[in-house]
Amino acid sequence: MTVTSLRDGYVDMPVRRLRQPGDKPFGDDLPSQVPLFDGALRLSVNAFAIDDGEEITLIDTGSSNAWHPTMGFLPQALSEARIAVDRIRTVAFTHTHLDHIHGLILADGRAGFPQLSRLLVPRAELDMFRSVARLGRFHDQSEPLDPGQRPSANIEAVAASGHEIGHTCFRVTSGGETLLVWGDLVHVPSLQFERPDITWEFDADQERARATRLRILALAADNAWCIAGAHLDSPGVGRISRTETGFRFEPL
Repeated sequence: MTVTSLRDGYVDMPVRRLRQPGDKPFGDDLPSQVPLFDGALRLSVNAFAIDDGEEITLIDTGSSNAWHPTMGFLPQALSEARIAVDRIRTVAFTHTHLDHIHGLILADGRAGFPQLSRLLVPRAELDMFRSVARLGRFHDQSEPLDPGQRPSANIEAVAASGHEIGHTCFRVTSGGETLLVWGDLVHVPSLQFERPDITWEFDADQERARATRLRILALAADNAWCIAGAHLDSPGVGRISRTETGFRFEPL
């Protein structure tokens, strides 16, 4: 199997999006290791293509032209990776925030994946997806995705709610190796590996997001899994190890 990281672009977010325990934003106490770009946090936006040799499953699709102009470059990334969009038959979402779903449609209105035959949406967010008017042509095609379900023989959905009510990771296994595509488990890698207690303003349930992050970080570190994150610095793939007080990300 081949997994390809595809960069849709980046988005700059205010520091106040980071939250300390008690929903407290950072001020002058922001740790010095967090890089800022004109005073903002810069988040890479990544999707991942999983190629089993026959067809490709795409995890998330980026934002197309639905948000900031620094995003929406998934088609260019696919072209650079020499991935033919006609081979993408299955799209599965980690969750339904706009920077993950709008790439179903190109900026000119055409379908991003003309041969799409399965569109998997976490069950708890199916109504949320079907309320997005711009994606109306896909509402009837969308299917519920449940934890433990296998989009293919080598891919399994893993429950990871907190950031959103249906937030889902995907465990990819092949040849004795495991890669966990984990969506928005971590937004600011320079801080949240060392301080996994730090949450994100857009977490639907900050306490649950914190607990889920701790659980999955431990799972990945203790089992020596590779991980792939939607907002880790591109390409967003690496391994996790434990430290005395938290975790460390080691990019591949």
